[in-house]
Amino acid sequence: MNASAGDLLGLPPEDRTWSPYTGFTRAHWEAAADGMLDAAWKWATPGGARLDLPGPPSHSGVRSDGLEGYARTFLAAGFRVAGAGGEDPNGLLERYADGLGAGTRTPGRDDTESWPLILDHHVQGQPMVESASVALGLRLTRPWLWDRLAPDVQDRAEQWLRGALRHVPAGNNWYLFPYTVAGFLESVGRGDAETVRARERASELLEHWYRGDGWYADGDGRAFDHYNGWALHLYPLLDAHLAGDEKESAHHGARLREHLESFSLMFGGDGAPLHFGRSLTYRFAASAGVGLGAVTGHTPLAPGVSRRVVSGSLRYFLERGAVGNDGLLNLGWHGPHAATLQSYSGPASPYWASKAFVVLLAPAEHPLWVSPEEAAPSEGPDRVLSVPAAGFLVQSTGADGVVRLHNHGSDHVRPDEGESAADEDPHYARLAYSTVTGPTSAENTADNHLSVTVGGARSARRRIRPLGSGHGDGWGWAASWHLPVFPAGPSTVPGLRVESVTVARGRHELRVHRVLGAPDGARAELTGWATAPGGPVRSLLRGLHGWEAPEEVRAPLGTAFARWATVPRLGAEVTGTAVLVALASLTADPEAALPAGASDEVVDGVVDGVEVAGDTVTVRWAEDGARTRIAFGRATRPVPMTVDHGVTVDHG
Repeated sequence: MNASAGDLLGLPPEDRTWSPYTGFTRAHWEAAADGMLDAAWKWATPGGARLDLPGPPSHSGVRSDGLEGYARTFLAAGFRVAGAGGEDPNGLLERYADGLGAGTRTPGRDDTESWPLILDHHVQGQPMVESASVALGLRLTRPWLWDRLAPDVQDRAEQWLRGALRHVPAGNNWYLFPYTVAGFLESVGRGDAETVRARERASELLEHWYRGDGWYADGDGRAFDHYNGWALHLYPLLDAHLAGDEKESAHHGARLREHLESFSLMFGGDGAPLHFGRSLTYRFAASAGVGLGAVTGHTPLAPGVSRRVVSGSLRYFLERGAVGNDGLLNLGWHGPHAATLQSYSGPASPYWASKAFVVLLAPAEHPLWVSPEEAAPSEGPDRVLSVPAAGFLVQSTGADGVVRLHNHGSDHVRPDEGESAADEDPHYARLAYSTVTGPTSAENTADNHLSVTVGGARSARRRIRPLGSGHGDGWGWAASWHLPVFPAGPSTVPGLRVESVTVARGRHELRVHRVLGAPDGARAELTGWATAPGGPVRSLLRGLHGWEAPEEVRAPLGTAFARWATVPRLGAEVTGTAVLVALASLTADPEAALPAGASDEVVDGVVDGVEVAGDTVTVRWAEDGARTRIAFGRATRPVPMTVDHGVTVDHG
């Protein structure tokens, strides 16, 4: 543990008897919440309505950011006090009660205390996001805060909150904010037709966005990311749990259980969640779904495994600079990191991490806290798991605890949105992500990317269309296609498309691409994992068929994990249809020998044969002689492909 973080937050000594992996107990979670709240409240306005934390404002402005500071820390305080049965030794609830009264006295006024009004998402939307945290905080602490408020303060709070029911949310998880507000109002006897309709509308959309395998799309497109755990599962199941609604708990709980079958594998052996998707500055909020599953009992994980995952995630960030010398969560990943942020990120945004403190709703005698920690899923045998609904292929290796996510299905492109290279998002567009690497900056060479260069313009990957996935014993695959889009000249080239397949086995990745409709003079490039030279994490990329000799390119802006990085790259001239085969590998195992080999040669010790016959690729693995056969579909239009391995056959 980083001594400064432990000292700043007042963490107790480690307990390696009950928590042999992390040393963290329930007392560590309580102390972390207390320390973070104490540091944040030093920046409160005199009336306590806003916590104006230091730092550059979000695009919503300083007043909205101050409300965000109040609301998101209130959520942590709510879990802390409710989990302690109302005990509040630090007097948190009195401060939040005062702030509620001050913020709702003259909402919309431009002064020190008044909260901004909740309006449509495209006008002034951020307060709607924060209304859900205010409502949850009030619901969690009702006996000790809401029930003791003066009637006029209750009325003012209700009137402000109802703004979330009367305005238009963004077309994604935002619909769960009025859902949560309505749930609170109904729980205190203030429900009506307006609250009923808000909840019905959100429930209808949630059903529409459910894609299977425990995964929701965040809206009408194909955005699958951490919003599943910290929003799309959390709000409805927590609402049902607090209401004692067994029917709704069973419905949402079954989906969370299925979600955790795959998502629990997406935490590394060091506790890190996957660095993938937006809002990554929320950090250990990624474990909220795991914690909620343990609290409600809707989880496939043993209590000791759940605690190892959630405490591992908290510890991971605390010992890597997420808390600054002022005790505040900073904007970034390990420490400050601008490329991790979005325009809506403000100084208090990292306190969405408060959702992880849902674990405190499990009392001290709960199995989550009294069962000894057990190994996380990524710390066991090597695993490869396909998630067809999301187009994911998850690959973990027990020797180093590294988890890799091969992305053949999640993008951040709305159905009504055109594909523009200018809007390429490094946190969705890349072929692969992991728990030990981050994507390179948009200003540097893209890692884990297949591009086509035409007329000097290098293509981007935007909308991702799945072509199938599957897994067997120790191996798995996923495939997709995309239209290369260009930042200069015509945005697309007629007839040009790329089909991509990843086959994972052990720590190795077979990357096969078919480029179709390439014009004369086009060039394909494939990059691998971005790592720090000489660091403990190493990557390899070697051509097996069709590629020229490998090279190494620099990424001076680095990643969230490395201040300065290098990226392996392969290139090839392509015209018409070309099938390209490469071997990639990522490891943090010091005992692992990354094989050497030149482009178009067999890589000794891993692959001892590659045959490309038309649109069929057959690879023979050196370890056991197993064969992987990839058969692309017809060239005239994208169709699901077939991937066979050994005696196991999976059809897309």
